[in-house]
This record gives sequence, structure tokens and C-alpha cells, in this order.
Amino acid sequence: MADRTSSETRTLSGDVLVDVRGLKVHFPIKRGVIFDRTVGHVYAVDGVDLQIRRGETYGLVGESGCGKSTLGRAILNLETPTEGTVSFDGEDIAGLTGETLRRKRQHMQMVFQDPMSSLDPRQSVESLLVEGMRAHGLDTDKAGTHARLRELLASVGLPPAALRKYPHEFSGGQRQRIGIARALSVGPDLIVADEPVSALDVSVQAQVLNLLEELQDELGLTYLVVAHDLAVVRHISDRIGVMYLGGIVEESEAGELYDLPLHPYTRALMSAVPVPDPVLEDTREQILLTGDLPSPSRPPSGCRFHTRCPWRQPTRCDEERPELRVVDVPGATEGHRVACHWVEGIASGEITRHEVAPELAEQSEVSTPAEDDSAFDPSMYQM
Repeated sequence: MADRTSSETRTLSGDVLVDVRGLKVHFPIKRGVIFDRTVGHVYAVDGVDLQIRRGETYGLVGESGCGKSTLGRAILNLETPTEGTVSFDGEDIAGLTGETLRRKRQHMQMVFQDPMSSLDPRQSVESLLVEGMRAHGLDTDKAGTHARLRELLASVGLPPAALRKYPHEFSGGQRQRIGIARALSVGPDLIVADEPVSALDVSVQAQVLNLLEELQDELGLTYLVVAHDLAVVRHISDRIGVMYLGGIVEESEAGELYDLPLHPYTRALMSAVPVPDPVLEDTREQILLTGDLPSPSRPPSGCRFHTRCPWRQPTRCDEERPELRVVDVPGATEGHRVACHWVEGIASGEITRHEVAPELAEQSEVSTPAEDDSAFDPSMYQM
């Protein structure tokens, strides 16, 4: 699967479908035998601004525990935002509840990470697909519904006979196709795909990613793809946001981010991607991060990355949290934003790398909510 060229990349000057401003999702830490009391918070998402334009694919990457899955669910209001706004097609959905929110969910659906646990094993494929249609009043007549089901299966490359089967009768790739068909059944505008191919074989991953691109071109869909695989995100995304410990530290068009990574954390991620050229692999920049990932219940002050940053400076880094801003770096376009105080100096070579003394991160005494690679039960959030 080849990289997207500039001619294939969707127009970024179109209207904004999703506008996220100052989004925070904090989970309370409760203690007590008889009476629960809040003794702290897990700062899963802590001040995120992003925009997703209609018809584009926005890739969200970062290591496990950075908050990217929680951000995706909060955009759909599957997790209630603690603070901030989420505007979908001009309407703030962060405060919607009940029937109003349920009707709005017809236009925004989710493809979950594990295709087996996200499908009810007691329901046939036909029942799984009809359930959402019926909930949104799209199951008008038997003949029309049956035709729609056959159309959905054909669009994801499955035969009509699959309607009578159950999830355990399919392979992992086929189950993920069923999950995609279920999301498409109500005709959404936005699909949030949470690690859509991480549980699949490499050959099947390519098939599912190609399917997502074909459906996007055919139906005009908008995607938010959450992933930790940088290769997957590069091939499918128009723009990419890099998350670290609850915030976005860099955002750019996909090709530019890989050609010109500017934030120290992004540079470390890119240096970890193997290159199939032994000469280039031995000569390119290698950045090995030192120290543990801080707990999201006790994030560092100032820049969240300063405890592991090889370019950390004695001023500002420890005290002032940097804003996500457009940077003045040769080769960087207007849409390239970085949350780093010293990005211009680092890019020019004025600020050089240094050794980082390892610091043991404080261990949280509580378990954090389901995030990224941990188990997640989609039945908790019936759409």
C-alpha cells in the first residue's frame, strides 16, 4: 500500500466537521469503606484542541496510556467530558444527553479495537446489523431492510450467506469487516476507528485499511483513526496528531510529519521505526528515551515530556506548559503545530541533545480506566 501523494490527499480547506476545544476527561479516584471520597484524579485527557475536516482522515498516535482512546470516545460522548466543548457539524454535543444524544449518534459511529469482544456472540450478523437500523428508525420494511443488509455486506466484501452466521464462525479480519458494516448501517458522517487493525495479521491489516479508504471515497466518510502503529497511520491519514500524557504535542499533514518531525517526543517515536536499509539504519538519528512514563494521576508540572526530554532546558520546561502553536522552522507549513518552547532552537541545532538522568515515576496506587490496549467492553456504551 503506497503513501498518499499530494494529489490524493483530500482538500484541507473544506468545512470543519468536528471542532474540539479545551477538552478534558478526568476520572475521579475514590477511596473509602462506607463513604467514598475523591482523593485525586486520573488526567486521561487534559486540554486538547483539534479540528477534523469533512471527508478527511485524522490519525491519532501515541504510546499506550497517553489518552488517545479516551479522547476518541469523548468526542462521541461515550465518555463524559469534564471540561471543554466538542462541536459536531456546528452543534455542541458534549452536553447532550438522553434521546437527543441517541439521535445524534446516527451520524457518528465507532469501530472498536477487538472485533470479537465488540460483537455479541449470541446474535447473528443479521441481528447485529438490524439492531442499529431499528434503533434509528431505518428498518422501515422487510424487503428494503434485507436489500440494505445485502448491500452492506457487499460493501465490506462478505457474501449474503454471512447474515445467518454468528461472530465465532468468522476470522478476525471478517469480524472486523462486520464491525465496519455495523457502523455503516445507520449512514454516519464520522467514524472513530479505535485501533482497527491492531488485533489482525499483517496481510489482513492491509485489506481492512484498503477497505476503509475505498468506503471513504465512495461514501464521503470522515475518519478519526486511533493507533500506535506509525506505519498504519502514515498510509491512511491526511493529518496526524501525536499525543503524550493527555495532550497533543504535534500536529501536521501526514507526509510532513514523517519528513520533518519537530517535537522531541515525535522524533523519538520516528527513530524507533525500523528502516529496511541497513546503511541508513546505522547512520540515522537514534533517540532512546530514558525513565518511566509518568502516571496520568500525577503528571509532571510544566511540559509533560520534560522528565524524559533530551533537549530539556533549565528554564520554562519544568514550570510552563507549552501551547500547541504554529512554528517558524524552515520547511514547516502553516498547519504544522508543535507544543514545545524550544522547537526553533532544536531544529536549527542551537540547542543540542544531552544525557537524561533516569527518574523513577511515582506509581499510582489505583488502576486507571480502560485505555488503549486494556480490556474494554463496548456493551457498556450501546449506540
